[in-house]
Amino acid sequence: MTPMQRSDLETFDAVVVGGGPAGATAAHALAQRGRSVLLLDKAGRIKPCGGAIPPRLIRDFDIPEDLIVARAQSARMISPAGCEVDMPIEGGSVGMVDREHFDEWLRERAAAAGAVRRNGVFAEIERDAAGAAVVCYRPNGADKTAPVEKVRARAVIGADGARSKVARQSMTGADRVPCVFAYHEVIQSPANDEAPTFDGARCDIYYQGRLSPDFYAWVFPHGQTTSVGVGSAQKGFSLKGAVEDLRRETGLAATATRRCEGAPIPLKPLKRWDNGRDVILAGDAAGCVAPASGEGIYYAMLGGAYAAEGVQEFLETGKAKALSAVRRRYMAEHGKVFFILGVMQHFWYRNDKRRERFVNICKDKDVQKLTWDAYMNKRLVRAKPAAHMRIFFKDLAHLLGVVSPQR
Repeated sequence: MTPMQRSDLETFDAVVVGGGPAGATAAHALAQRGRSVLLLDKAGRIKPCGGAIPPRLIRDFDIPEDLIVARAQSARMISPAGCEVDMPIEGGSVGMVDREHFDEWLRERAAAAGAVRRNGVFAEIERDAAGAAVVCYRPNGADKTAPVEKVRARAVIGADGARSKVARQSMTGADRVPCVFAYHEVIQSPANDEAPTFDGARCDIYYQGRLSPDFYAWVFPHGQTTSVGVGSAQKGFSLKGAVEDLRRETGLAATATRRCEGAPIPLKPLKRWDNGRDVILAGDAAGCVAPASGEGIYYAMLGGAYAAEGVQEFLETGKAKALSAVRRRYMAEHGKVFFILGVMQHFWYRNDKRRERFVNICKDKDVQKLTWDAYMNKRLVRAKPAAHMRIFFKDLAHLLGVVSPQR
């Protein structure tokens, strides 16, 4: 790329590429601080997602009640042999959102705070004669041969998903992040007599190799609609076929399908989120999705908020170290959780024998309590060492095969 000579380009303090939870949150936070922000988003894109958000997200990011389309009171784990383990949430619930409306509300909130919204597809980052970033994009619907639109940016936030073009252009190794591919069908929620096993206040999670050889399948109610989906990194595995089987077996085959969506989900944070100059990543683009569970909304929004803080400091001081500090802060808070969940996924999801034992472990009340405490509050629970010790020895017994799965 040769340096650009033009000086008449529209200039923003920050250009945010991608209008999902990470990008919209970053744009909102910077606009609230009085920064000029362009939120560039590819219109019409909805990520396949179970739509679960914990109470901490609702509190920390001021999510209004009318966006919560349902509340899950429990989860049900289903093993390869059909063993069902119910995990009730004591004294709380998990909010369920529809990403079609949730993400748009986040984008609108950013716009209300002062961010400029534009629909467009990111092409590349060029540099002008002074070395400043020039973001090139094509308006939605424009032919790939059409000239690109260009804006200058003092900082760029790449929040454009797991296959981030911003990341691949700016960070070494961004094209080698391992991903699970997710596919779901949003269907009309069934009436009570249509699917006897369906519960509109319960999330069902299927740990069965035939439905997913290395991840899991799900049925997550969203009030009037329900997400039925599956994830897998195995090439050649039919995600659509697995969802078809799951719908048939759960009595959901005849319910109307509203829409279908698929996308890769990264399960390992990138080793670097900034280019040492003026670009930083957030959300899926940075690889911020929890392994084992695939949960991403909270981690994406937190990453967007942290990226905005880093960019704000960078704009104030001109020091790029403000951007590199974002990843260190984020991983200091959540890196241990990501590591533990990654180990869990690597070991327990490997085959059906291990999945059977994993679901069996989930019967334990200590496991259930600590799992929900950690999920709802987004922190490792340290207040109950005796419970942790009991879980350690129980887990060890399952790992060694001393305990047989109960049917």
